[in-house]
Amino acid sequence: MAIVDSKGRLFGKISLLDIGAALVILLVVGGLFLLPGSSGSSVVQTGTSGTPIEVDVMVRGLTVADPQAMLRALAAEKKTNIIIRNIPYGEVNVLSVKSLPRTVAVPQPDGSVKPLPDPRPELNYTLDMIITLGGDAQIVNDGPVLGNSKVKVGTPLELEGQTYRFNAPIVGVRILDKAKAS
Repeated sequence: MAIVDSKGRLFGKISLLDIGAALVILLVVGGLFLLPGSSGSSVVQTGTSGTPIEVDVMVRGLTVADPQAMLRALAAEKKTNIIIRNIPYGEVNVLSVKSLPRTVAVPQPDGSVKPLPDPRPELNYTLDMIITLGGDAQIVNDGPVLGNSKVKVGTPLELEGQTYRFNAPIVGVRILDKAKAS
């Protein structure tokens, strides 16, 4: 009797293809248990939790019907929702809202340049401001993290409230001491 018959069966009973499939399945299952890979910890789990930070965002050229009312509304709400790289983070505190002047460089007769208020009427509907946001972040080796997103200068944020939604890049990040923030 031959070890492999004409139909590819071992000793006439078991197909060699079935044996090969069973070996592949056993190797995959064994590999999952013996070589699990990374521990599955996220960026959030590797750092310290709950460290207070302040983030400054700059808004330039926001077109609104009443810029002063918008400034008052932002300051009065005291909280806003943020979206970091199209991922909703949640609510943060609005610590301060500061309007930035719109100026134009005007050459002077002596050759110097002086900033003067921009006289264009359409700027009555345009708002530039710096908003300081505060919240608790996880601090990892390369900086603060809100949710699963790193927060660094240049990171685009989207601020959303009851009557507004606009984009603003981060222009400053401050990691505060827990004792001083209390």
